[in-house]
Amino acid sequence: MNLKKTSLCLLLRDDQILLAMKKRGFGAGKWNGYGGKPQEGEAIEETAIREMREEIGVGAKLSDLNKVATLRFYFKSTPEWNQEVNIFTILTWEGEPLESEEMKPAWFTRSKIPYESMWPDDKYWLPKVLEGKKLTGDFYFNEDGSEFEKFNLREVVYL
Repeated sequence: MNLKKTSLCLLLRDDQILLAMKKRGFGAGKWNGYGGKPQEGEAIEETAIREMREEIGVGAKLSDLNKVATLRFYFKSTPEWNQEVNIFTILTWEGEPLESEEMKPAWFTRSKIPYESMWPDDKYWLPKVLEGKKLTGDFYFNEDGSEFEKFNLREVVYL
């Protein structure tokens, strides 16, 4: 099965993570990182940088990205949502995060991450990423995409 590739970038500083409330489109009403689909001929790392600029107005260099996970998501009743998400953390960027038409950013301490208002899989992989682990995994969502039926998550040395 050929999954569409997407990027997800997480900005980190000290004991905080920058998340954003998605205001429209896929994932609206959920806190998430920043990312999306590549444009024609664009590498997934370039997508991560472009999407951060478009969604919250910050710039970064490709060398600032740290790939931390590759997760695959399968939606039983909506296969067009199936995707491989390439997750990056970033510690250095230029500019202050700003609200856009799509995203409203906010800083959270790691102990106050709003998992109850995020995708249901986030509480399984995000804490491990924040501990510095690299991951690969698969999540299989139910008919309405509100919960997943099964998942597997593995720590890896390289991505």
